[in-house]
Amino acid sequence: MGLDSLPSESSNDLDEQIAQLMECKPLSEQQVRVLCEKAREILMEESNVQPVKSPVTICGDIHGQFHDLAELFRIGGKCPDTNYLFMGDYVDRGYYSVETVTLLVALKVRHPQRITILRGNHESRQITQVYGFYDECLRKYGNANVWKIFTDLFDYFPLTALVESEIFCLHGGLSPSIETLDSIRNFDRVQEVPHEGPMCDLLWSDPDDRCGWGISPRGAGYTFGQDISDQFNNTNNLKLIARAHQLVMDGFNWAHEQKVVTIFSAPNYCYRCGNMASILEVDDCKSHTFIQFEPAPRRGEPDVTRRTPDYFL
Repeated sequence: MGLDSLPSESSNDLDEQIAQLMECKPLSEQQVRVLCEKAREILMEESNVQPVKSPVTICGDIHGQFHDLAELFRIGGKCPDTNYLFMGDYVDRGYYSVETVTLLVALKVRHPQRITILRGNHESRQITQVYGFYDECLRKYGNANVWKIFTDLFDYFPLTALVESEIFCLHGGLSPSIETLDSIRNFDRVQEVPHEGPMCDLLWSDPDDRCGWGISPRGAGYTFGQDISDQFNNTNNLKLIARAHQLVMDGFNWAHEQKVVTIFSAPNYCYRCGNMASILEVDDCKSHTFIQFEPAPRRGEPDVTRRTPDYFL
């Protein structure tokens, strides 16, 4: 679907919905249903390793911190003026998961060539029932229908992206079951995130200072050392692995001699961690620029300091 392929009436409706969402006002259940049906048609056509052209701005976890997402767009530029690649974890933790994920899906439907939205480990039925999205849907809609609509859609989100054949982007990390990008392309991704196996690893694994594969403290995925990432990059002619999934205090963190970078885009995570956020701009010449940002001014959000963050999720 091209940029201008939407009927003008549909475009106008979407533009109105996006404007409403930008004010942090959720759509109706029926509007969400129609939006996600359109999104599924677009996402079905995308690859497990979705190709992305530069320039593009790469973003990490958002976790329902809607006002900080608005700040991200203020700093990085509005979509479609700026191309975006989001690496998952749009929901849970923060108090505006509904508005956050609805806005990103609406932007995907309105500007399908300008924004790529990958799946994170929180884009799953099991995790969202524990960490907030399910309860938020019940609170805002009075039933679980919107939660079911979105979690069904999450099954269609691409697992990874490849920027200019050089930067491999994904939520978590590598897998001992995966040597090549072609093996990822052959997955059937339309399913709930499994508890183990290569699809699980892509969404759960983390880089480590120790060589080789290690047991992950998360209870899912693996840790992987520089020898693993070097081999994967060499095999697939990659220059960089960009991933999210971990809280890093500066908003970004290099690993493995700058062959792996973690990007985290939720400032002051859980409204109490005190971290910076960042986004990574990749320009036409494939040069990299990190932009750090702090939390947006709060607008009546509840006091959540009593909640203890789980740094591993």
